[in-house]
Amino acid sequence: MLKKYFANSSPFRVAPGWAMISYLFLGLWAVVALFPLYWLFITAFKAPVDVDNGPKFLPYVDFQPTLAAWDYLLNDPSAGNIISHPLINTVAIGTMSAFISLVLGAAAAYALMRFEYQIKVGYIFSAILCVLIFIALTSSGMLWYLALIIVIAIYIVIIQTMGRRFKRSMRNNDISFWLVSQRMLPPIAVIIPIYIMFQQLRMLDNPLTLVICYSAINFPLGVWFMRDYLENIPIELEESAFIDGASRYQVLWHIVLPLAAPALVATFLIILVFAWNEYTLALFLSAGPRSQTMPLLVTAQNATRGPQWWNISVLVVVMIAPLVLAALALERFIAKGLLVGAVKS
Repeated sequence: MLKKYFANSSPFRVAPGWAMISYLFLGLWAVVALFPLYWLFITAFKAPVDVDNGPKFLPYVDFQPTLAAWDYLLNDPSAGNIISHPLINTVAIGTMSAFISLVLGAAAAYALMRFEYQIKVGYIFSAILCVLIFIALTSSGMLWYLALIIVIAIYIVIIQTMGRRFKRSMRNNDISFWLVSQRMLPPIAVIIPIYIMFQQLRMLDNPLTLVICYSAINFPLGVWFMRDYLENIPIELEESAFIDGASRYQVLWHIVLPLAAPALVATFLIILVFAWNEYTLALFLSAGPRSQTMPLLVTAQNATRGPQWWNISVLVVVMIAPLVLAALALERFIAKGLLVGAVKS
């Protein structure tokens, strides 16, 4: 009897017994993974007394659902609609930064896959040295355009005189690793110089500031994901188009982009999630309500009276709903984009 249910009739088919056990474990894991979302959703419809008086799981059985928290956050005259502006900021900043990161990352990934680079390390350090000199000159009171002319002249002299002595070069793999390694650095490690820089530029509490920062920190993700995908597009397709007289831009528009569409959609959504949930940079660079995002609004519900869990739940539901809808709408593209490249030839 057991042999009938647990014996494999084919190496490509799972026996009914093992399939039943697998589905059982998958079902249990789904319950564990989805229960926090269920708890979040029902808490959004609880009154404060139901939240404070122990765990209550079943609406209309353990507690009576209420829209009090929704009404307070959306329609209360004393509070106003405090969700709309942070939500618009989150959508606009997240979408714009994700799009910029995707475009720059995909372009960089394609260039690293199709062109051969060999940059001398000495040139890079010379450029960094010249930037430091420029900062020192402008800080001492020199006009910025005079300092720029001096720095350019110094860089040209270094290249023409010492350039031949620079032997070590960075190639494509080195450049790719350097770009991806930028994502390893946590934002909190560089938040003070970033804050000072935008403070001097008078760009604190500006949505454009968050777009710039989010694009910079998520750009390596675009390079990472798109480079792995573009590696699996046969270069012979592009070479055939070149032989037929197509230009580089025609090849990109008519061949590469259609083939890379699933990866572009999947990468965009992943970057969007990172930008949507970013908290540290938004906390330091948003000095007021002008550029407040949803993560900041959620943490603001931890008031002097303690965490307002019913309000927090409503805000989180509103915050994650657009991402869930986007993931459902783009599920077909996301699945293709994540699976292609998993098997290397």
